[in-house]
Order: sequence, then structure tokens, then C-alpha cells
Amino acid sequence: MNETVRNLLFDPTVGKIVSAALAVIVVLTLSHLLQRYVSRLISATDMRYRTRKFINLLGYIVALFAITIVFQDKLRGLTVAFGVAGAGVAFALQEVIASVAGWIAISVGKFYAPGDRIELAGIKGDVIDITILRTTLMEVGEWVNGDLYSGRIVRVTNSHVFKEPVYNYSGDFPFLWDEITLPVRYGSDWKLARTMLRGLVEEVLVDYANQVRDSWKKMVHEYRIEDANVEPMITLRATDNWIEFTVRYVVDYRKRRWMKDHLFTRILEEIDKSGNQIRLASATFEVVPGSKLDVHLSGGKDSFQSDQKSS
Repeated sequence: MNETVRNLLFDPTVGKIVSAALAVIVVLTLSHLLQRYVSRLISATDMRYRTRKFINLLGYIVALFAITIVFQDKLRGLTVAFGVAGAGVAFALQEVIASVAGWIAISVGKFYAPGDRIELAGIKGDVIDITILRTTLMEVGEWVNGDLYSGRIVRVTNSHVFKEPVYNYSGDFPFLWDEITLPVRYGSDWKLARTMLRGLVEEVLVDYANQVRDSWKKMVHEYRIEDANVEPMITLRATDNWIEFTVRYVVDYRKRRWMKDHLFTRILEEIDKSGNQIRLASATFEVVPGSKLDVHLSGGKDSFQSDQKSS
């Protein structure tokens, strides 16, 4: 028994395994401690997240490098075996390999980054983490109306970037085009309504109008895309029931619901001030009472009974 223990202790292979295990433990422990130190040192959320992810990735690379150095003499004679085993592993783990390739494509191809709002594999949400295998989203929508968090955290494999479209709401152009419609009664001052809408939109959107123009200029410079109009647009359409105004505007993707609420609030305030010059329309159904129908029967009771007998 003592001889067996002595042989194990002085076995070169066992020594290499112990050395590799100790090297991995030391490297990963240092990586973890360094991440905790960085979390306390850096206050900016985005910079702290990126630095921690870099340190974590660097720790795994150093650990793998340490294992390679320890077993370098053993690896030379296993080239063919690794090739055969690698083919089998690649077939069995093709989804994992596709996810790793997806992670490389996300990192290099700028599909999205932490903090972006995207729709991937039918899930819409904000990207809160990207690992080698999965993208983690804070879900938006579903049973919640508007662009608000549902509270669910969804993890999607990175391989989906090769299978389905990736919708990015906040990548190169962090704004969206949105519309509201306003039905106005016939007989209202439609010219005043148009002027009122124009003034309100310019008043509400003035804070980031320059940001929208600058972002779109960058888009035109970066991509083969037309120099579209990013200014608010108001169009009119006459329907059978009312005059319909459509207000089209560019809004920050995070403020779409808030902007609609703000615009409608200001519109109602201005309509109240117009003194019935502008009146909103709605579908109204009026129930009309039916006409009376009088039925007169000729003949008396005897004639009615004689008719029954004859029948």
C-alpha cells in the first residue's frame, strides 16, 4: 500500500495534473479578486461591465495557456488522436460550436452590444449580458403594453444570429419613427388644427432634434441609405366620418410610450383652449325607434267563429 502511494506521489503524470490544477485555481482566483476590485474602483456601469468581462476572458485564456505549458510534452504525440476525437466532439457539440461562432460574430460584426434593445429569436428586450454561449435579455412587452419591462430574464443562444434576423432598436441610430392619429370633426378649423399640431410637435421634440439630425448624418455616411427627412411631418386625410391628421416624428426608442402620452396631453390642453374651433370626432351610433304598425281585422266575433268552422 505504501509502495502504491509512493509511486503515485512520484509519478510524473500525477505531478503534472496537480501542477495544472493548482495553476488553474490560482489564475481563476486572481481573476475573481481582480474583478471584485474593479467593481469597487470603476463607477461607470458600462465601463465596469466591459472591464470585468475582459478580465474574466483573460483569466480563462491564461488558465488554458498554463495547462498547455504543463502538458506540452504529452500533446506532441497525441496529434492524430486529437484530430479524430475533435471530429466526434465537433459533431456532438455543433450547437455549442455555433454559439461560440455566434459570440465571435456578435463581438466582431457589431450585431449588438450590452445596453442595446434588440429582438432576437422572437424575444424583444434589452441586452444585459453576453457570454460565449448565450445572450441574456431583460424582456420587454409580452403581456405588458408599451415598451416596458415584463420582469422576465431570457437567455438566448448566440447561434440564433445565424438563423434569424436580428432587430436592433438602438444600434447606430438610437431613434425610431412613430405616429399618432387625431380625428377632427368636419366643420372644425382644420387649418388651426394643423398649425396647433405643428407647434406642439416642435415644442416637445426640440430637446433632442439636433441629436436626431447628427445621428442620421452618421448613418448616411456609414451606409448606402438615402438622406431621409427626420423632421416632424403632419399629413391630412379626409375620410367618410372625419378629418384624420397623422403626426409622424422621430423619438428616442426608450421614450416612445412617454412621448405619446405627452403629445396627447398637450393636444387635449390646446383643444380645450380653442373654444370649440377644433373638435375631436368619434364613431357615434344612434338607435332610431321603429315605426308603429296597426293591424285592423274586419268582421265581428261571429264571423271569426264561422270562419273557423268552415275551415
